[in-house]
Amino acid sequence: MSALSPENLLGEAPMLVLAPHPDDESLGCGLLLAERWHRGLSTHVACLTNGAASHPGSRDWPGPRLAALRRDELSKAVRCLGGDPVRDITWLGHPDAALHRLHALGGDLTRDLAGLVDALEARVVLTASSDDPHCDHVACADAARRVAAQCPGLRLWSYAVWSRWHGWSGGTEVVGLRLDLPHRRPAKRAAIHAHRSQMGLVVRDDPQGFTMPPGFADRFCAEAEVFAEVQP
Repeated sequence: MSALSPENLLGEAPMLVLAPHPDDESLGCGLLLAERWHRGLSTHVACLTNGAASHPGSRDWPGPRLAALRRDELSKAVRCLGGDPVRDITWLGHPDAALHRLHALGGDLTRDLAGLVDALEARVVLTASSDDPHCDHVACADAARRVAAQCPGLRLWSYAVWSRWHGWSGGTEVVGLRLDLPHRRPAKRAAIHAHRSQMGLVVRDDPQGFTMPPGFADRFCAEAEVFAEVQP
C-alpha cells in the first residue's frame, strides 16, 4: 500500500466523517480525527444510528437507555480525540440495524447527508466501507456515494472496520492508502475504550449481546489507518 500524503486527508478542506454506529469513528478514523482536531481543521462526525441494537436482550438497558449511553460514549470518545462534542458531532439517531429498511436505496439518508454536507460546507467525506459485512455500513456507503454524485468537487473516501478485521483473520489487508500517526495512538486508544458498552464492561444481563472480539480493540489501536478513495 502507498503511504498517505498529508495533502490527501490532512488539508484545510472541511471534512465530514460518517459513522454508522458510535465507535466506528474511533476504530476507523481515530488517528486522522485526532490529528485534524489538533491542527484546528474543520472536522465533523455524523453518527447515523443510535447503536441501541447491540444488546437486544437486556432488561437493565432497554433501547432508549442504551441509546443515551452510546451517545454519551461518543461524546467522550470525541473529547479523547481532541474534538468538541457540541461543535463536532451530529447525532442522527436512526434505529440501529435498520438503515437499509428505513432508507430504501439510501434515499432518505441521502437527503439527510446532503443537507449536512451543505450546512458544513464539507469538501471531503469519509464513509464506512461498502465491503463491511453490516447492513448499516452498506447503507451508509451507498448514501455517501449518492451524495458525492450530486456534489461536484466533493471527494469521497472509505474506511474499513469489519472487512478489515476479517481480512486480518485471513492474513490479508484491505487495499488503500495508509495513514500512520504513532503520536496519536494514545488518543485513539482512549477513544476506543470510551465505548465501554461495546467492550462488555457495562451491560451485564445480555450474554448474547455484542462485545468486541478478543484482540479487536488492540489491533485497531496498533495498526495504521487505511483509506480508499471512492468514485461516485
